[in-house]
Amino acid sequence: MSAGRLLSVLLLLQSRGRVSAGTIADELNVSVRTAYRDLARLQAAGVPVYAEPGPGGGYQLVDGYRTRLTGMNEGEARALFFAGLPGPAADLGLAAEATAARLKLLAALPAGLREEASQLAEVFHLDAPGWYRAPEQTPHLALFVDAVLTRRVVDVRYRRWRAPQEVDRRLRPYGLVLKSGTWYVVAATERGTATYRVAQVLAALLGDERFDRPEDFDLGAYWAAHLEDFHARRYTGTATVRLSPAGRRRLPDNVPQEVVRAVESTATPTGDLGWVEAVIPTESTDHALGELLRLGADVEVMAPPELRRAMAATVASLARAYAHP
Repeated sequence: MSAGRLLSVLLLLQSRGRVSAGTIADELNVSVRTAYRDLARLQAAGVPVYAEPGPGGGYQLVDGYRTRLTGMNEGEARALFFAGLPGPAADLGLAAEATAARLKLLAALPAGLREEASQLAEVFHLDAPGWYRAPEQTPHLALFVDAVLTRRVVDVRYRRWRAPQEVDRRLRPYGLVLKSGTWYVVAATERGTATYRVAQVLAALLGDERFDRPEDFDLGAYWAAHLEDFHARRYTGTATVRLSPAGRRRLPDNVPQEVVRAVESTATPTGDLGWVEAVIPTESTDHALGELLRLGADVEVMAPPELRRAMAATVASLARAYAHP
């Protein structure tokens, strides 16, 4: 049973007045049977919900009953979205507000739901950063939070991978995205809308100029399209490789998921002690060389010739290095 969904039912009753179980089911994308169960749980938890039969009837709260979601200031309201995400909330400078918002939310729930919500908080934890790397330093993240919420421009000095590496940009930040422990700001510039890695911002100055975010801009839809375009541009070639059983087992810890999925979908047995041949996507010869060398003798590159030669040259160089004491 979702305590969050029960709270949604309660707030729906409070804001709409009388509603039918069918309306609740449609609003929360659940079955009518589930809506009836949720209403019964609210009643069992002490919430004064009663049914009005007949045409135009439905469920409603006793007149005068209100939840106690009061006293929440602006910072706590912002932090409520991160109440279950202590890491991101701390990154955004909202750790204390998130804690206060969570406590006020719990205090506003009826006793029965409060206990269930507390239990959920004790058994779920989100750790957003990926393995094998330290968290990035993002000293300008709080400034971007302010810029996004107040819709003010930001002048930045930004470090990118291609020359010239350091560039100046005036950004109109539309939103922030946390991806695998890395913060990105989606912003409009004179060149169009683009994505910037917050850790790569060397300097930032919040300006007085205001801007209007397009009404039809959808941050989630933009990010999904950005990722699709990124993957399409990232992989520009393919390679044919042979993998041992051990090599296949080690793939997820050493190469991106796109490569793992390609192996799973194209693997063909070679009849040689469980080895398979597969076609994988590649970014470049140098990048593929670095990834495949992690698999050692459990991989053999068959094509393209330039990648096979690069692997052979690297292995030969290693052999020479280790041939002498």
